[in-house]
Amino acid sequence: MDINSIIIKKRLGDVRGELNNDEIKYFVGKWVKGEIKDSQAAALMSYIYTNGLTEEEIIRFVIEVGNSGDVLDMSEISDNIVDKHSTGGVGDKVTLILLPVIAALGLPVAKISSKGLGISGGTIDKLASIPGFNTNISIEEFKNNVQNIGISIVSQELNLAPAENKFYKLRNEISCKDSIVLIAISLMSLKIATRK
Repeated sequence: MDINSIIIKKRLGDVRGELNNDEIKYFVGKWVKGEIKDSQAAALMSYIYTNGLTEEEIIRFVIEVGNSGDVLDMSEISDNIVDKHSTGGVGDKVTLILLPVIAALGLPVAKISSKGLGISGGTIDKLASIPGFNTNISIEEFKNNVQNIGISIVSQELNLAPAENKFYKLRNEISCKDSIVLIAISLMSLKIATRK
């Protein structure tokens, strides 16, 4: 198995182009390790953008991307931990207001945020602009905050779903940011990385 055969298979765009679990696992694992070039990943992502993915392929990608780094087990804190995700924008009109309200209502909130691309900045960028606000907390501190305060936001710069970060950056660079399947992989893989 090699990346070129996977790209060629996905190019087919019909039932013959459905990637199996081993191919998806190979791609995600090798890409995170730097053994697959971004140009090769861009080719595959472009064919995914054009030809789509089956429901089974989406599930396989979500699991592999979510498990591409450290995985947090939050079940010891609560059976009901919530998260909210945004696809971006200029202002943080929801996250910074809604999450503390949810936490105040007694529902623990655990959010993974990434840095923004382009002019808008991500939630982590906005929080880092507050004097004295520490966005570089450890996984243990993140979990302690959720348990003791009811809310925590952690930077994805920890080793949480590093493949998602690569997907996010590349899909924006190659004008695939409006792909519903690629967005679904990104969003759901972050949830897998913080199992609740």
